Amino acid sequence: MKLKTEKVHDPVEQIRAALRRPGHGSSDFDLNPDTVLPPRRRLRPAGVLVAISLAYETPRVLLTKRSSALKHHPGQIAFPGGKQDESDADVTAAALREAQEEIGLPVDQPEVLGFLPAHETVTSFNVTPVVAVVRDTFKPVPEPGEVDEVFSTPLAHLLDPENYLVESRRWRGQKRRYYTVPFGPYYIWGATARILRGLAARVNE
Repeated sequence: MKLKTEKVHDPVEQIRAALRRPGHGSSDFDLNPDTVLPPRRRLRPAGVLVAISLAYETPRVLLTKRSSALKHHPGQIAFPGGKQDESDADVTAAALREAQEEIGLPVDQPEVLGFLPAHETVTSFNVTPVVAVVRDTFKPVPEPGEVDEVFSTPLAHLLDPENYLVESRRWRGQKRRYYTVPFGPYYIWGATARILRGLAARVNE
């Protein structure tokens, strides 16, 4: 009698397949269609690292809690990353450099799987999400003055569309709607949640 073999779920191949699917870019204004953007606005290139750690029992995404002392986006949950400097070869180099600076992740550890479509932020950045896996363990070292905490969130939680909510608040005198994907004590919202929502949508197509 033949025994049935159970198909092994490979999260890395699942993400690779999702990144190969065509898609459109996103923005902080997706849920606010009445927003009028300047037609000749100049967007600065930036890269963030969507780092999926395989060093846990189940895959987890590495995130940061920004310092509450920062002038811009204090205390918010964010990916490691930042603007592309002149010394960076491209947005991937920028994301890897910033991840090393912000959380102490060695630049040679992430294995880049691909990219999500660019995301436009309210602060005029054109952010490219660089999706990578980190197979080895490393000791996170938060950058003093920039990062209060480095933590991880189960990938399965972030890939479940039912975990996403749409909330709103007043911003520059107008009501602004945005995605959130809360996890425990962490309120993940704004651009970070929107980028993750885009990844979840691709995986679940």
